[in-house]
Amino acid sequence: MAVYYWGSSGSRVAQIQQRLKDLGYYTDNVDGIFGQNTYYAVVNFQSSNGLNPDGIVGNATLERLGISTEAASEDELYILASVINGEGRGEPYTGQVAIGAVVLNRVASDQFPDTIAEVVYQSGAFDSVRDGQINLALSESALNAALDALNGWDPTDGALYFWNPSTATSKWIWSIPIKTQIGRHVFG
Repeated sequence: MAVYYWGSSGSRVAQIQQRLKDLGYYTDNVDGIFGQNTYYAVVNFQSSNGLNPDGIVGNATLERLGISTEAASEDELYILASVINGEGRGEPYTGQVAIGAVVLNRVASDQFPDTIAEVVYQSGAFDSVRDGQINLALSESALNAALDALNGWDPTDGALYFWNPSTATSKWIWSIPIKTQIGRHVFG
């Protein structure tokens, strides 16, 4: 069981901060550093949600925040990281996580297949599968982004699609309402 507290840092802390910010408990920058403002946001969240307000984020607090404590299989992690790498090289880290979130949002939707592999390899779904970029050597960033997406960080607020407005050729994709833009991609 992973535990996060004052002095912890990294992508999981950034995910905790983002979720607290989404819920209105945290107003500072999401920087992945568990400091004073993160501590007080965690304590306030815990107090409001019937948890021990100790400022320590363990499984109970993660679950109440809606952040998964379950690990994905190595195969699922590798496939998700591969599509993030193929689609999101050169994008900001949050944009890479967002690509992973879109895949997972599709898995959760009844409009798409039920597994990461089926979503990623669905015919025509991702350019990186069609053009082979999914097979490039994985970057550490793509792997970390896959982990963050699997752990519940969704910077897209539930988007099922993403595309690059400067290269998109499908007229249909423009019928999707855009929720946000991260880097060169828009998400809808």
